[in-house]
Amino acid sequence: MTKPEGLPDHIQHYIGGELVDSVSGETFDVLDPTTNEPYITCAAGDKADVDKAVAAARKAFDEGPWPRMLPRERATYLYKIADEVTKMHERLAARESFDSGLPIRQASGQAKRAAENFRFFADLIVAQIDDAFKMPGRQINYVNRKPKGVAGLITPWNTPFMQESWKLGPALASGCTVVLKPAEFTPLSAGLWVEVMENAGIPEGVFNIVHGMGETAGDALVKHEDVNLISFTGEAATGRVIFGNCAPTMKSMSMELGGKSPAIVFADCDFEAALDSTLFGVFSLNGERCTASSRILVERPIYDKFVEAYAERAKKVKVGEPSNPDTEIAALVHPSHYEKVMDYIEIGKSEARLVAGGKRPEHLPVGNYVEATVFADVAKDARIFQEEIFGPVVAITPFDTEEEAIELANAVEYGLAAYVWTSNITRAHRVSHEIEAGMVWINSHNVRDLRTPFGGVKASGLGQEGGYRSLEFYSIQQAIHVCLGDVHTTRFGASGYADNDLGLGGPGA
Repeated sequence: MTKPEGLPDHIQHYIGGELVDSVSGETFDVLDPTTNEPYITCAAGDKADVDKAVAAARKAFDEGPWPRMLPRERATYLYKIADEVTKMHERLAARESFDSGLPIRQASGQAKRAAENFRFFADLIVAQIDDAFKMPGRQINYVNRKPKGVAGLITPWNTPFMQESWKLGPALASGCTVVLKPAEFTPLSAGLWVEVMENAGIPEGVFNIVHGMGETAGDALVKHEDVNLISFTGEAATGRVIFGNCAPTMKSMSMELGGKSPAIVFADCDFEAALDSTLFGVFSLNGERCTASSRILVERPIYDKFVEAYAERAKKVKVGEPSNPDTEIAALVHPSHYEKVMDYIEIGKSEARLVAGGKRPEHLPVGNYVEATVFADVAKDARIFQEEIFGPVVAITPFDTEEEAIELANAVEYGLAAYVWTSNITRAHRVSHEIEAGMVWINSHNVRDLRTPFGGVKASGLGQEGGYRSLEFYSIQQAIHVCLGDVHTTRFGASGYADNDLGLGGPGA
Protein backbone atom coordinates (compact mmCIF):
# COMPACT_ATOMS: atom_id res chain seq x y z
CA MET A 1 0.00 0.00 0.00
CA THR A 2 1.27 3.49 -0.83
CA LYS A 3 2.41 5.58 2.11
CA PRO A 4 0.35 8.69 2.85
CA GLU A 5 2.15 11.92 2.01
CA GLY A 6 4.02 13.85 4.66
CA LEU A 7 4.89 10.99 7.02
CA PRO A 8 7.82 11.60 9.33
CA ASP A 9 10.75 9.19 9.30
CA HIS A 10 10.68 8.90 13.07
CA ILE A 11 8.12 9.40 15.86
CA GLN A 12 9.19 11.16 19.06
CA HIS A 13 7.76 11.72 22.51
CA TYR A 14 6.17 15.09 23.31
CA ILE A 15 7.16 16.28 26.77
CA GLY A 16 6.80 19.74 28.24
CA GLY A 17 6.07 21.30 24.87
CA GLU A 18 9.00 19.68 23.03
CA LEU A 19 9.47 16.72 20.71
CA VAL A 20 12.20 14.54 22.19
CA ASP A 21 13.74 11.11 21.76
CA SER A 22 13.99 8.58 24.57
CA VAL A 23 16.58 9.22 27.26
CA SER A 24 18.01 5.80 26.44
CA GLY A 25 17.99 6.44 22.70
CA GLU A 26 16.01 3.22 22.19
CA THR A 27 13.54 2.89 19.31
CA PHE A 28 11.24 0.26 17.87
CA ASP A 29 9.96 -0.44 14.35
CA VAL A 30 6.38 0.19 13.33
CA LEU A 31 5.02 -2.25 10.75
CA ASP A 32 2.81 -1.72 7.72
CA PRO A 33 0.03 -4.29 8.34
CA THR A 34 -0.40 -4.95 4.61
CA THR A 35 3.21 -6.12 4.22
CA ASN A 36 4.50 -6.50 7.81
CA GLU A 37 7.54 -4.50 6.74
CA PRO A 38 8.87 -1.67 8.97
CA TYR A 39 8.00 1.75 7.58
CA ILE A 40 8.94 4.07 10.45
CA THR A 41 10.74 4.07 13.78
CA CYS A 42 9.33 5.25 17.09
CA ALA A 43 11.00 6.34 20.31
CA ALA A 44 10.75 3.55 22.89
CA GLY A 45 10.02 5.17 26.24
CA ASP A 46 10.76 3.75 29.65
CA LYS A 47 10.70 4.95 33.26
CA ALA A 48 13.10 7.84 32.61
CA ASP A 49 10.87 9.27 29.88
CA VAL A 50 7.73 8.76 31.94
CA ASP A 51 9.40 10.57 34.86
CA LYS A 52 10.10 13.56 32.62
CA ALA A 53 6.58 13.62 31.21
CA VAL A 54 4.92 13.31 34.61
CA ALA A 55 7.16 16.07 35.99
CA ALA A 56 6.08 18.35 33.14
CA ALA A 57 2.41 17.50 33.71
CA ARG A 58 2.77 17.96 37.47
CA LYS A 59 4.40 21.38 37.06
CA ALA A 60 1.65 22.45 34.66
CA PHE A 61 -0.97 21.30 37.15
CA ASP A 62 0.61 22.77 40.28
CA GLU A 63 1.85 26.05 38.80
CA GLY A 64 0.12 26.60 35.47
CA PRO A 65 -3.18 28.21 34.51
CA TRP A 66 -5.00 25.16 33.14
CA PRO A 67 -6.64 23.78 36.34
CA ARG A 68 -7.50 27.33 37.47
CA MET A 69 -9.35 28.46 34.37
CA LEU A 70 -13.06 29.11 34.45
CA PRO A 71 -15.06 26.42 32.64
CA ARG A 72 -15.92 28.77 29.77
CA GLU A 73 -12.23 29.53 29.20
CA ARG A 74 -11.24 25.86 29.08
CA ALA A 75 -14.24 25.18 26.84
CA THR A 76 -12.94 27.75 24.37
CA TYR A 77 -9.68 25.82 24.11
CA LEU A 78 -11.57 22.55 23.59
CA TYR A 79 -13.54 24.11 20.73
CA LYS A 80 -10.22 25.12 19.16
CA ILE A 81 -8.95 21.54 19.52
CA ALA A 82 -12.10 20.26 17.80
CA ASP A 83 -11.64 22.73 14.95
CA GLU A 84 -8.02 21.68 14.47
CA VAL A 85 -8.99 18.00 14.42
CA THR A 86 -11.69 18.70 11.83
CA LYS A 87 -9.19 20.45 9.57
CA MET A 88 -7.03 17.32 9.32
CA HIS A 89 -9.90 15.01 8.36
CA GLU A 90 -8.36 13.54 5.21
CA ARG A 91 -4.80 13.40 6.56
CA LEU A 92 -5.95 11.65 9.73
CA ALA A 93 -8.02 9.09 7.85
CA ALA A 94 -5.10 8.23 5.56
CA ARG A 95 -2.68 7.81 8.47
CA GLU A 96 -5.11 5.86 10.61
CA SER A 97 -5.91 3.49 7.76
CA PHE A 98 -2.27 2.99 6.82
CA ASP A 99 -1.05 2.47 10.37
CA SER A 100 -3.83 0.26 11.75
CA GLY A 101 -5.09 -1.52 8.63
CA LEU A 102 -8.56 -0.03 9.08
CA PRO A 103 -10.55 0.26 5.82
CA ILE A 104 -10.41 3.84 4.59
CA ARG A 105 -14.21 4.02 4.33
CA GLN A 106 -14.38 3.37 8.10
CA ALA A 107 -11.35 5.49 9.01
CA SER A 108 -12.88 8.49 7.27
CA GLY A 109 -15.25 9.19 10.17
CA GLN A 110 -12.59 9.25 12.89
CA ALA A 111 -11.86 12.99 12.78
CA LYS A 112 -15.56 13.84 13.05
CA ARG A 113 -16.00 11.50 16.02
CA ALA A 114 -12.88 12.81 17.73
CA ALA A 115 -13.85 16.45 17.23
CA GLU A 116 -17.34 15.78 18.57
CA ASN A 117 -15.87 14.37 21.78
CA PHE A 118 -14.14 17.68 22.50
CA ARG A 119 -17.15 19.80 21.58
CA PHE A 120 -19.39 17.63 23.74
CA PHE A 121 -17.25 17.98 26.86
CA ALA A 122 -16.73 21.69 26.21
CA ASP A 123 -20.50 22.11 26.29
CA LEU A 124 -20.81 19.89 29.34
CA ILE A 125 -18.37 21.75 31.58
CA VAL A 126 -20.10 25.05 30.85
CA ALA A 127 -23.54 23.60 31.61
CA GLN A 128 -22.42 21.56 34.61
CA ILE A 129 -24.33 22.11 37.86
CA ASP A 130 -23.05 21.10 41.28
CA ASP A 131 -25.24 20.52 44.34
CA ALA A 132 -25.92 22.86 47.25
CA PHE A 133 -27.93 21.96 50.38
CA LYS A 134 -29.38 24.36 52.97
CA MET A 135 -30.26 23.90 56.60
CA PRO A 136 -32.08 27.24 56.99
CA GLY A 137 -30.49 29.55 59.50
CA ARG A 138 -27.88 26.97 60.43
CA GLN A 139 -25.71 25.77 57.57
CA ILE A 140 -25.21 25.70 53.83
CA ASN A 141 -23.40 22.79 52.21
CA TYR A 142 -22.11 22.82 48.65
CA VAL A 143 -19.92 20.77 46.32
CA ASN A 144 -16.63 22.25 45.16
CA ARG A 145 -15.45 20.39 42.05
CA LYS A 146 -11.70 20.28 41.42
CA PRO A 147 -9.55 18.40 38.88
CA LYS A 148 -7.85 15.35 40.36
CA GLY A 149 -4.38 16.08 39.01
CA VAL A 150 -2.16 14.28 36.51
CA ALA A 151 -4.07 11.75 34.41
CA GLY A 152 -2.34 8.74 32.86
CA LEU A 153 -4.17 7.73 29.69
CA ILE A 154 -3.35 4.35 28.12
CA THR A 155 -5.10 3.75 24.82
CA PRO A 156 -5.63 0.77 22.46
CA TRP A 157 -4.64 0.20 18.84
CA ASN A 158 -8.14 -0.11 17.40
CA THR A 159 -9.39 3.29 16.13
CA PRO A 160 -6.53 4.82 18.15
CA PHE A 161 -7.04 8.53 17.44
CA MET A 162 -10.75 8.46 18.28
CA GLN A 163 -10.10 6.41 21.43
CA GLU A 164 -7.45 8.93 22.50
CA SER A 165 -9.94 11.77 22.03
CA TRP A 166 -12.43 9.88 24.18
CA LYS A 167 -10.05 10.18 27.13
CA LEU A 168 -8.37 13.49 26.33
CA GLY A 169 -11.69 15.35 25.99
CA PRO A 170 -13.04 14.85 29.54
CA ALA A 171 -9.58 14.85 31.15
CA LEU A 172 -8.68 18.25 29.73
CA ALA A 173 -12.22 19.60 30.20
CA SER A 174 -12.01 18.73 33.90
CA GLY A 175 -8.74 20.66 34.30
CA CYS A 176 -6.39 17.70 34.56
CA THR A 177 -3.02 17.61 32.87
CA VAL A 178 -2.24 14.44 30.98
CA VAL A 179 0.37 11.93 29.94
CA LEU A 180 -0.83 9.85 26.99
CA LYS A 181 0.70 6.41 26.32
CA PRO A 182 -0.56 5.30 22.89
CA ALA A 183 -0.58 1.68 21.77
CA GLU A 184 2.78 0.59 20.43
CA PHE A 185 1.26 -1.07 17.34
CA THR A 186 -0.28 2.22 16.13
CA PRO A 187 1.71 5.30 17.23
CA LEU A 188 1.44 7.23 13.95
CA SER A 189 -1.79 9.19 14.32
CA ALA A 190 -1.00 10.13 17.95
CA GLY A 191 1.68 12.46 16.57
CA LEU A 192 -1.08 14.60 15.07
CA TRP A 193 -2.15 15.58 18.60
CA VAL A 194 1.07 17.60 18.93
CA GLU A 195 0.06 19.76 15.98
CA VAL A 196 -3.51 20.00 17.27
CA MET A 197 -2.56 21.06 20.79
CA GLU A 198 0.05 23.58 19.68
CA ASN A 199 -2.26 25.19 17.11
CA ALA A 200 -5.02 25.36 19.74
CA GLY A 201 -2.64 27.13 22.16
CA ILE A 202 -2.77 24.54 24.96
CA PRO A 203 -0.31 25.63 27.69
CA GLU A 204 3.04 23.87 27.92
CA GLY A 205 3.03 20.66 29.94
CA VAL A 206 -0.74 20.21 29.93
CA PHE A 207 -0.50 17.56 27.20
CA ASN A 208 2.35 15.04 26.97
CA ILE A 209 2.97 11.81 25.01
CA VAL A 210 5.29 8.94 25.87
CA HIS A 211 5.47 6.12 23.34
CA GLY A 212 6.65 2.62 24.16
CA MET A 213 5.74 -0.86 25.26
CA GLY A 214 3.10 -1.54 27.89
CA GLU A 215 5.60 -3.50 29.98
CA THR A 216 7.95 -0.50 30.23
CA ALA A 217 6.35 2.88 29.50
CA GLY A 218 2.84 1.80 30.47
CA ASP A 219 4.02 0.09 33.64
CA ALA A 220 6.04 3.13 34.72
CA LEU A 221 3.07 5.42 34.16
CA VAL A 222 0.74 3.23 36.22
CA LYS A 223 3.19 2.97 39.12
CA HIS A 224 4.26 6.62 39.20
CA GLU A 225 3.53 8.30 42.53
CA ASP A 226 2.70 11.66 40.94
CA VAL A 227 0.04 10.23 38.63
CA ASN A 228 -3.35 10.59 40.28
CA LEU A 229 -5.51 8.43 38.04
CA ILE A 230 -5.30 5.89 35.23
CA SER A 231 -7.78 5.47 32.40
CA PHE A 232 -7.03 2.30 30.45
CA THR A 233 -8.63 0.58 27.49
CA GLY A 234 -7.30 -2.82 26.48
CA GLU A 235 -7.25 -6.52 27.28
CA ALA A 236 -8.65 -7.95 30.50
CA ALA A 237 -5.34 -9.66 31.35
CA THR A 238 -3.51 -6.33 31.19
CA GLY A 239 -6.30 -4.68 33.18
CA ARG A 240 -5.78 -7.13 36.03
CA VAL A 241 -2.07 -6.23 36.15
CA ILE A 242 -2.87 -2.51 36.15
CA PHE A 243 -5.43 -3.02 38.92
CA GLY A 244 -2.75 -4.49 41.16
CA ASN A 245 -0.14 -1.89 40.26
CA CYS A 246 -2.47 1.03 41.05
CA ALA A 247 -3.10 -0.27 44.56
CA PRO A 248 0.14 0.87 46.29
CA THR A 249 -0.45 4.51 45.31
CA MET A 250 -4.27 4.30 45.65
CA LYS A 251 -4.89 5.70 42.17
CA SER A 252 -8.35 6.19 40.77
CA MET A 253 -8.97 3.74 37.93
CA SER A 254 -11.29 3.46 34.98
CA MET A 255 -10.80 0.38 32.85
CA GLU A 256 -12.67 -0.65 29.73
CA LEU A 257 -11.49 -4.16 28.98
CA GLY A 258 -12.45 -7.01 26.68
CA GLY A 259 -15.79 -8.22 25.45
CA LYS A 260 -17.55 -11.26 24.04
CA SER A 261 -20.84 -9.57 23.37
CA PRO A 262 -23.99 -11.57 22.56
CA ALA A 263 -26.67 -10.66 20.05
CA ILE A 264 -29.92 -12.44 20.93
CA VAL A 265 -32.08 -12.89 17.84
CA PHE A 266 -35.67 -13.94 18.52
CA ALA A 267 -37.87 -15.48 15.84
CA ASP A 268 -40.22 -12.47 15.77
CA CYS A 269 -37.46 -10.00 14.92
CA ASP A 270 -37.11 -7.93 11.76
CA PHE A 271 -35.01 -10.61 10.05
CA GLU A 272 -33.23 -8.44 7.48
CA ALA A 273 -32.48 -5.69 10.00
CA ALA A 274 -31.04 -8.20 12.45
CA LEU A 275 -28.96 -9.76 9.68
CA ASP A 276 -27.58 -6.41 8.52
CA SER A 277 -26.79 -5.24 12.03
CA THR A 278 -25.12 -8.41 13.28
CA LEU A 279 -22.96 -8.62 10.14
CA PHE A 280 -21.86 -5.02 10.61
CA GLY A 281 -21.46 -5.54 14.35
CA VAL A 282 -18.74 -8.15 14.04
CA PHE A 283 -17.07 -7.46 10.66
CA SER A 284 -16.77 -3.66 10.77
CA LEU A 285 -13.41 -2.31 11.96
CA ASN A 286 -11.94 -5.68 10.88
CA GLY A 287 -13.70 -7.25 13.86
CA GLU A 288 -11.20 -5.46 16.09
CA ARG A 289 -13.78 -3.82 18.35
CA CYS A 290 -14.57 -4.44 21.99
CA THR A 291 -18.35 -4.24 21.48
CA ALA A 292 -18.43 -6.64 18.52
CA SER A 293 -21.46 -8.94 18.49
CA SER A 294 -19.17 -11.94 18.20
CA ARG A 295 -21.71 -14.42 19.67
CA ILE A 296 -25.04 -14.59 17.89
CA LEU A 297 -27.74 -16.53 19.74
CA VAL A 298 -30.62 -17.39 17.42
CA GLU A 299 -34.04 -18.80 18.34
CA ARG A 300 -34.54 -22.31 16.92
CA PRO A 301 -37.45 -21.61 14.51
CA ILE A 302 -35.31 -19.26 12.39
CA TYR A 303 -31.88 -20.72 13.20
CA ASP A 304 -31.21 -22.62 9.94
CA LYS A 305 -32.53 -19.76 7.82
CA PHE A 306 -30.40 -17.25 9.72
CA VAL A 307 -27.19 -19.32 9.51
CA GLU A 308 -27.65 -19.83 5.77
CA ALA A 309 -28.33 -16.15 5.10
CA TYR A 310 -25.51 -15.00 7.38
CA ALA A 311 -22.97 -17.32 5.76
CA GLU A 312 -24.04 -16.27 2.27
CA ARG A 313 -23.56 -12.59 3.11
CA ALA A 314 -20.25 -13.22 4.92
CA LYS A 315 -18.83 -14.92 1.83
CA LYS A 316 -19.51 -11.71 -0.13
CA VAL A 317 -17.79 -9.38 2.35
CA LYS A 318 -15.01 -7.65 0.42
CA VAL A 319 -11.53 -8.21 1.84
CA GLY A 320 -8.91 -5.90 0.38
CA GLU A 321 -6.31 -3.23 0.90
CA PRO A 322 -7.17 -0.57 3.47
CA SER A 323 -6.88 2.23 0.91
CA ASN A 324 -9.51 0.73 -1.42
CA PRO A 325 -12.85 2.51 -0.77
CA ASP A 326 -14.73 -0.71 -1.61
CA THR A 327 -12.94 -2.72 1.09
CA GLU A 328 -15.10 -3.90 4.02
CA ILE A 329 -12.45 -5.94 5.88
CA ALA A 330 -8.80 -4.96 5.51
CA ALA A 331 -5.56 -6.00 7.24
CA LEU A 332 -5.43 -6.88 10.92
CA VAL A 333 -3.18 -4.56 12.88
CA HIS A 334 -0.07 -6.69 13.49
CA PRO A 335 1.32 -10.12 12.58
CA SER A 336 1.18 -11.31 16.18
CA HIS A 337 -2.52 -10.46 16.35
CA TYR A 338 -3.12 -12.07 12.95
CA GLU A 339 -1.51 -15.28 14.21
CA LYS A 340 -3.74 -15.20 17.30
CA VAL A 341 -6.89 -14.85 15.19
CA MET A 342 -5.82 -17.61 12.81
CA ASP A 343 -5.06 -19.89 15.77
CA TYR A 344 -8.60 -19.36 17.05
CA ILE A 345 -9.99 -20.19 13.61
CA GLU A 346 -8.12 -23.49 13.67
CA ILE A 347 -9.48 -24.18 17.17
CA GLY A 348 -12.97 -23.36 15.92
CA LYS A 349 -12.71 -25.89 13.11
CA SER A 350 -12.40 -28.61 15.74
CA GLU A 351 -15.22 -27.23 17.91
CA ALA A 352 -17.99 -26.22 15.52
CA ARG A 353 -19.21 -26.15 11.92
CA LEU A 354 -17.39 -23.70 9.65
CA VAL A 355 -19.91 -22.18 7.24
CA ALA A 356 -17.93 -19.26 5.78
CA GLY A 357 -14.34 -18.05 5.55
CA GLY A 358 -11.68 -19.57 7.71
CA LYS A 359 -8.56 -18.72 5.73
CA ARG A 360 -6.47 -16.06 4.05
CA PRO A 361 -8.01 -14.66 0.84
CA GLU A 362 -6.23 -16.12 -2.18
CA HIS A 363 -5.76 -12.73 -3.86
CA LEU A 364 -3.90 -11.33 -0.81
CA PRO A 365 -0.88 -13.59 -0.22
CA VAL A 366 1.00 -11.03 1.91
CA GLY A 367 -0.17 -9.06 4.96
CA ASN A 368 -2.56 -9.70 7.85
CA TYR A 369 -5.66 -10.57 5.86
CA VAL A 370 -8.37 -13.04 6.85
CA GLU A 371 -11.78 -13.78 5.38
CA ALA A 372 -15.02 -13.04 7.20
CA THR A 373 -15.33 -16.26 9.20
CA VAL A 374 -18.55 -17.82 10.52
CA PHE A 375 -18.96 -20.83 12.78
CA ALA A 376 -22.37 -22.41 13.46
CA ASP A 377 -23.61 -24.90 16.08
CA VAL A 378 -21.14 -23.50 18.62
CA ALA A 379 -21.46 -25.01 22.11
CA LYS A 380 -21.23 -22.72 25.13
CA ASP A 381 -18.10 -24.47 26.42
CA ALA A 382 -16.25 -23.98 23.12
CA ARG A 383 -13.24 -21.68 23.29
CA ILE A 384 -14.53 -19.65 20.35
CA PHE A 385 -17.72 -19.05 22.37
CA GLN A 386 -15.92 -18.15 25.60
CA GLU A 387 -12.77 -16.26 24.61
CA GLU A 388 -12.31 -12.88 22.96
CA ILE A 389 -10.86 -13.31 19.46
CA PHE A 390 -10.94 -9.63 18.40
CA GLY A 391 -11.11 -10.35 14.71
CA PRO A 392 -13.64 -11.04 11.93
CA VAL A 393 -14.84 -14.29 13.48
CA VAL A 394 -18.37 -14.98 14.72
CA ALA A 395 -19.94 -17.90 16.63
CA ILE A 396 -23.64 -18.71 16.07
CA THR A 397 -25.54 -20.78 18.63
CA PRO A 398 -29.22 -21.87 18.74
CA PHE A 399 -31.57 -21.51 21.71
CA ASP A 400 -35.09 -22.72 22.44
CA THR A 401 -36.40 -20.53 25.27
CA GLU A 402 -35.97 -17.02 26.58
CA GLU A 403 -34.41 -18.41 29.74
CA GLU A 404 -31.86 -20.38 27.74
CA ALA A 405 -30.98 -17.29 25.69
CA ILE A 406 -30.27 -15.31 28.87
CA GLU A 407 -28.25 -18.17 30.34
CA LEU A 408 -26.12 -18.40 27.17
CA ALA A 409 -25.67 -14.64 27.03
CA ASN A 410 -24.34 -14.60 30.60
CA ALA A 411 -22.23 -17.77 30.32
CA VAL A 412 -18.91 -15.97 29.69
CA GLU A 413 -16.56 -13.97 31.92
CA TYR A 414 -17.18 -10.75 29.99
CA GLY A 415 -20.04 -8.29 30.26
CA LEU A 416 -19.48 -5.26 28.06
CA ALA A 417 -22.27 -5.01 25.48
CA ALA A 418 -25.30 -7.00 24.30
CA TYR A 419 -27.90 -6.73 21.56
CA VAL A 420 -31.53 -7.92 21.60
CA TRP A 421 -33.62 -8.38 18.45
CA THR A 422 -37.37 -8.84 18.89
CA SER A 423 -40.63 -7.11 17.97
CA ASN A 424 -42.00 -7.81 21.49
CA ILE A 425 -41.01 -4.67 23.37
CA THR A 426 -41.98 -6.11 26.75
CA ARG A 427 -39.68 -9.06 26.19
CA ALA A 428 -36.95 -6.76 24.88
CA HIS A 429 -36.89 -4.85 28.18
CA ARG A 430 -37.26 -7.98 30.31
CA VAL A 431 -34.37 -9.78 28.61
CA SER A 432 -32.16 -6.67 28.57
CA HIS A 433 -32.53 -6.29 32.32
CA GLU A 434 -31.42 -9.88 32.88
CA ILE A 435 -28.30 -9.68 30.71
CA GLU A 436 -25.02 -9.12 32.57
CA ALA A 437 -23.67 -6.28 30.46
CA GLY A 438 -22.91 -2.62 30.96
CA MET A 439 -24.71 -1.66 27.74
CA VAL A 440 -27.60 -3.22 25.81
CA TRP A 441 -28.96 -2.18 22.43
CA ILE A 442 -32.47 -3.18 21.41
CA ASN A 443 -33.05 -3.64 17.66
CA SER A 444 -29.86 -1.74 16.84
CA HIS A 445 -26.10 -2.02 16.66
CA ASN A 446 -24.08 0.24 18.94
CA VAL A 447 -25.18 3.70 17.99
CA ARG A 448 -24.45 5.65 21.15
CA ASP A 449 -25.49 8.95 22.72
CA LEU A 450 -22.40 10.55 24.31
CA ARG A 451 -24.43 11.42 27.41
CA THR A 452 -24.93 7.76 28.32
CA PRO A 453 -22.56 5.63 30.44
CA PHE A 454 -19.99 3.48 28.66
CA GLY A 455 -18.44 0.55 30.49
CA GLY A 456 -18.82 -3.09 31.38
CA VAL A 457 -19.17 -5.53 34.22
CA LYS A 458 -17.29 -8.68 35.22
CA ALA A 459 -14.04 -9.03 33.25
CA SER A 460 -15.05 -6.21 30.91
CA GLY A 461 -13.91 -3.48 33.23
CA LEU A 462 -14.26 -1.21 36.22
CA GLY A 463 -16.15 2.05 36.28
CA GLN A 464 -18.09 3.83 33.60
CA GLU A 465 -17.32 6.89 31.54
CA GLY A 466 -19.48 8.98 29.25
CA GLY A 467 -21.29 12.25 29.89
CA TYR A 468 -21.13 13.54 33.46
CA ARG A 469 -19.66 10.21 34.61
CA SER A 470 -16.46 11.07 32.77
CA LEU A 471 -16.22 14.44 34.48
CA GLU A 472 -16.82 12.79 37.83
CA PHE A 473 -13.95 10.37 37.20
CA TYR A 474 -11.49 13.15 36.42
CA SER A 475 -12.71 15.38 39.27
CA ILE A 476 -12.66 15.58 43.04
CA GLN A 477 -16.03 16.48 44.53
CA GLN A 478 -15.22 18.27 47.75
CA ALA A 479 -18.01 18.94 50.26
CA ILE A 480 -17.85 22.41 51.81
CA HIS A 481 -19.94 23.11 54.96
CA VAL A 482 -20.50 26.75 55.96
CA CYS A 483 -21.98 27.74 59.32
CA LEU A 484 -24.72 30.40 59.15
CA GLY A 485 -25.37 30.81 62.85
CA ASP A 486 -24.19 29.87 66.31
CA VAL A 487 -22.92 26.32 66.53
CA HIS A 488 -23.65 24.53 69.77
CA THR A 489 -20.60 22.52 70.71
CA THR A 490 -20.40 20.22 73.69
CA ARG A 491 -17.63 21.69 75.85
CA PHE A 492 -15.27 18.80 76.48
CA GLY A 493 -13.08 19.52 79.47
CA ALA A 494 -15.53 22.05 80.92
CA SER A 495 -18.00 21.38 83.72
CA GLY A 496 -21.69 21.99 83.79
CA TYR A 497 -23.13 20.49 80.62
CA ALA A 498 -26.13 18.20 80.79
CA ASP A 499 -25.80 14.43 80.63
CA ASN A 500 -28.03 14.32 77.56
CA ASP A 501 -26.07 17.01 75.75
CA LEU A 502 -24.04 14.63 73.59
CA GLY A 503 -23.22 17.06 70.79
CA LEU A 504 -23.70 14.46 68.10
CA GLY A 505 -25.42 16.74 65.59
CA GLY A 506 -29.03 17.37 64.69
CA PRO A 507 -31.28 16.47 61.82
CA GLY A 508 -29.48 16.17 58.53
CA ALA A 509 -26.09 15.54 60.12
